[in-house]
Amino acid sequence: MRYSDTCHFDHGQYTNGCMRGGFSFFTRNNFHSMLPIFERKSFLRELVDEIVQDYKQSNLSHHLDHCPLPNYNSVISVIEDLKEVFYPGYRRRDQLHSSNVEYHVGDLVDRLHDRLVILFERALCPGDGDSCHCSAEKKQAMGQLAQEKAIAFLKNIPTIRATLVKDVEAAHAGDPACKSLDEVIFCYPGLEAVTVYRVAHSMHDLAIPLIPRMMTEWAHSKTGIDIHPGAKIGEYFFIDHGTGVVIGETCEIGRWVKLYQGVTLGALSFPKDEHGELVRGTKRHPTIEDNVVIYASATILGGETVIGKSAVIGSSVWITASVAPNTTVTIKKPELRVRHA
Repeated sequence: MRYSDTCHFDHGQYTNGCMRGGFSFFTRNNFHSMLPIFERKSFLRELVDEIVQDYKQSNLSHHLDHCPLPNYNSVISVIEDLKEVFYPGYRRRDQLHSSNVEYHVGDLVDRLHDRLVILFERALCPGDGDSCHCSAEKKQAMGQLAQEKAIAFLKNIPTIRATLVKDVEAAHAGDPACKSLDEVIFCYPGLEAVTVYRVAHSMHDLAIPLIPRMMTEWAHSKTGIDIHPGAKIGEYFFIDHGTGVVIGETCEIGRWVKLYQGVTLGALSFPKDEHGELVRGTKRHPTIEDNVVIYASATILGGETVIGKSAVIGSSVWITASVAPNTTVTIKKPELRVRHA
């Protein structure tokens, strides 16, 4: 190889690339990039063997040789299709009108039926703890059960939508900065999280494993609002701003309740049985009655804690005991210390 006058040779190494006739020549410094790709990737075989061997040693974090689980992307697609049904004209499809909306909704519901049957079957099949392949008899039984539950869920769509309409009204009524219902549906993360929760809770009531939690945790990642699908939440529910709100599995929330950002409705403690295992299925989270307002960063804990009707809970309070109806709870105003430079 001939090098142009721009090449430099220093202690046996060409220190930069050389140009000749418009072409770049590789020098010894970047000789490694000239190796065949199979030589550069020769270490990958050993790495893959190490990873796969770890799968064989531990069954705790993989799902191999079992019935297939619900597909994550399909679960998210179901959420997006349902939002199209709940809020026609506000999501992916615009220019809807009375002459074509029936075709649009019909196509969505038909697609939802087919997807839900597959997802529900996959959730139900391993849902009983069976770690083996489903037998033909079991798969047929789970397919029939999934079909029944999918139909039951789809029949509940009008009820879910009616409740969501009331949630939209509550957001508009509860936020003086809100100019229209359009703004609520387009812009409010609280409504987004509550919409997904209403769907997930309906599936939770149908005893569908896994999928409800997949849905609410997806909404959690999108909005910063963590609502367990097992919580029971009444009509006209509004979360303003929303970031950092946590609502636990056994919470019970009445009508016309408003929460602000950072509110935690959580468990006070986690009792254990005689074997040291957590006791599950007990009431661990508070009850919030009708017309309660809970301001930012308040923490309310415990399954026996009840916040009475029309109570107001101020910012940053920590509550582990019940509050009577028509009561305002605040912390003592802190004293400010000002230092002058």
